[in-house]
Amino acid sequence: MIKNYVKIAWRSLINNKVSSLINIGGLAVGITIVLFNGLWVWDELSFNKYHANYDRIAQVISSGMDVKDGPFVNNSLPYPLATALAKDYKDNFSHIVRASWVQEYILSAGEEIISRKGQFMDEGAPEMLSLKMKAGSRSGLNDPYSIMLCESAAKALFRDADPVGRSVTMNNKTQLKVTGVYEDLPLNSQFKDVKFLSAWKLWEMQNDWIQKRAINDWSNNFIRLYAEIKPGTDLAIVNKNISNAMQENIRGMEKFKEQVEQKMAVSLYPMSRWHLYPDNLRSSGTSPLRMVWLIGIIGIFVLLLACINFMNLSTARSAKRARETGIRKALGSMRKQLIFQFYSEAFLVVTFSFALACLLVAIFLPAFNQLAAKEMRMLWGNIYFWLISFGFIFITSVLAGSYPALYLSSFKPIKVLKGTYQAGRFAVIPRKALVVMQFTVSVALVICTLVIYRQVNFAKDRPVGYTREGLLMMEMKSADFRGKYDLLRTSLLNTGMVAEMSESMGGVTEVVSSNEGFDWLGKDPAKDESMGTLAITHEYGKTVGWQFIAGRDFSRDLASDSSGVVMNEAAAQYIGLANPVGETITWKWRDNPPYPYKVLGVIRNVVMESPYKPVKPTLFFVKALNGNVNWINIRVKPGVSMSQSLSKIEEVFRKLIPSAPFDYKFVDEVYTAKFAAEERFGTLVAFFSILAIFISCLGLFGLSSFTAEQRTKEIGVRKVLGASVLNIWYMLSKDFAVLVIISLLMAIPVAYYFMHNWLDNFPYRATLSWWIFAVAGLGAMIITLLTISVQSVKAAFMNPARSLKTDN
Repeated sequence: MIKNYVKIAWRSLINNKVSSLINIGGLAVGITIVLFNGLWVWDELSFNKYHANYDRIAQVISSGMDVKDGPFVNNSLPYPLATALAKDYKDNFSHIVRASWVQEYILSAGEEIISRKGQFMDEGAPEMLSLKMKAGSRSGLNDPYSIMLCESAAKALFRDADPVGRSVTMNNKTQLKVTGVYEDLPLNSQFKDVKFLSAWKLWEMQNDWIQKRAINDWSNNFIRLYAEIKPGTDLAIVNKNISNAMQENIRGMEKFKEQVEQKMAVSLYPMSRWHLYPDNLRSSGTSPLRMVWLIGIIGIFVLLLACINFMNLSTARSAKRARETGIRKALGSMRKQLIFQFYSEAFLVVTFSFALACLLVAIFLPAFNQLAAKEMRMLWGNIYFWLISFGFIFITSVLAGSYPALYLSSFKPIKVLKGTYQAGRFAVIPRKALVVMQFTVSVALVICTLVIYRQVNFAKDRPVGYTREGLLMMEMKSADFRGKYDLLRTSLLNTGMVAEMSESMGGVTEVVSSNEGFDWLGKDPAKDESMGTLAITHEYGKTVGWQFIAGRDFSRDLASDSSGVVMNEAAAQYIGLANPVGETITWKWRDNPPYPYKVLGVIRNVVMESPYKPVKPTLFFVKALNGNVNWINIRVKPGVSMSQSLSKIEEVFRKLIPSAPFDYKFVDEVYTAKFAAEERFGTLVAFFSILAIFISCLGLFGLSSFTAEQRTKEIGVRKVLGASVLNIWYMLSKDFAVLVIISLLMAIPVAYYFMHNWLDNFPYRATLSWWIFAVAGLGAMIITLLTISVQSVKAAFMNPARSLKTDN
């Protein structure tokens, strides 16, 4: 019986090649998108699962309530908290790991010099993170002067030689011994950027201020703290146990009165939530969880579009199969047998489509990985993949074949065989409703794509307050850069390629330090928010291209400028002085006495952080209390060759600082990278939108072909009676055009609602202009008419004599 069902289903596919190709092709594209979406969602949901103890690893955070700013969360913690957890709550944990922030360091071995990001961590880190060792062991951080390299860093330094036991110099100063090599961490690990690990004890030795000032200071938040709870331990119980770990140690101490008043509580933030729920860790940007939902929903809708094609074409051809159904019923076929027959056809189509989709995914997965910035692989060896795939084929077959099976099997054999069967004027309503649904989804996706790209371009076109083009920056990663500012600047200017050079505390595209404790004449006591505080050299403004609103820049000719400050517009507005130039701002930093600064100038707002957020009030000093310069900024002369300029600049650095690699960044590229998440999301939506339109047009093409075929005699009669090609085209196109207009009326409010909510995530955002909806609507109408016109024009040009002979 089943063999017979399959044989008949195969004959039906062969006899209707065009509709079969449309069905299989459309479903294959739909399933391809679902597979891509499924792999993407799987990758997102499996974030950090590379680490074997994933479900027991957590980051220690503190939270509290600030009187002015409300609730807050800190993932940067004080040193004594780690000591308290390891001493007083050790029964709850397998590991307590202190860690520095991830930074870039210079590593050298013999003639090889590389720059890689790494982290200093306690000796339990490799075991906690379950690093897969290629050489050495996980106990490699027991020695303070040890380093563990990822496989790619080890290969870059030692080629094919065995690295274990060899020496590596960090920042041209500290000699370390390689004690282990571990497999590079995947892109879907939060530690993917960590290319080496070194001992926490070494970091403490290199930063003697920790033992001098920070070891008992509960107000100095500067370390990251990770924990692995013991097997069988409940996270909620551990959180309850440690919640007062900070309060118990600082209660009654006047020095930490502010922390006590904020009711600081300690808790564990599980690794399972780091990626999809990053808000507790002060992350910003497009929510990963929201992206997972949106991409998943888009995939389901696109598959639904492909299923709609199958249902539409199957029911549209019902008249052709009516006689077959009637004969089968007359010969004794039960309705359930006919239903099973039509489901068999659907199953065969879906199976072929799935096989074709798997082939397409295997071919285009590398390109999709590049598009999505991931390392996804087909899960051929995963039992869950095949279980889900078989379930997916079954559900899709039922979804796509249900309407045709139930509809076609309901025909009355007497009416069909007597030729009196008529589909009825309402028979086309379900098909029209499905076409409307198809184009509603497609147009909504197009509108979403346009809004996303408009928002990204709106932020890109935002005035940044300086000139990004031709500006380079380099991090000063070792002590070899120190004390060479004048020599380096003179040498660079003498190349004839460099307009100016300066140094700064952070890169041009970030505010690395913020502080409170400022006072000025007439200050509102309620104003005590932090402002950006950045140390720079005198030439910084000329290098980046500051735009002054009032006052002047720093000058080396005036010794008093060492006690001067330049502020941005946001800072001037925050202070509230009508003319701040010449006024004095006092800064009390930590235990230092208040230091007065004279305002020299006010510059236009410089966008240094997120381009979607308001500019932070920022102060620039040549003599800052909170730190020194760590970056070099170079302005290349306009009009000169960038490749020649880089060659000359590199020669200077190789000569003056030969121990450091020439690692530079273009400021405009770093700034552009701030849009990566939104651009990637927009590209994915655009990709799915194009395929959704393709699937919809594929179905429309099939329906228009069938409509033209069904009305062949009518077209012939109309041509004999004098109808023009344009009349015929209008007759065949108007119904579909009306359906698209209805789709637009439904898609526009839906897209408006969702994109308005999406834009609300950005303080600096574009407006939802009417032309976006007009362009999407006009584009959909043009594509629809072009698709329909292929068959309409062909039918209109058919010889009426031939049309009237056709037996429908």
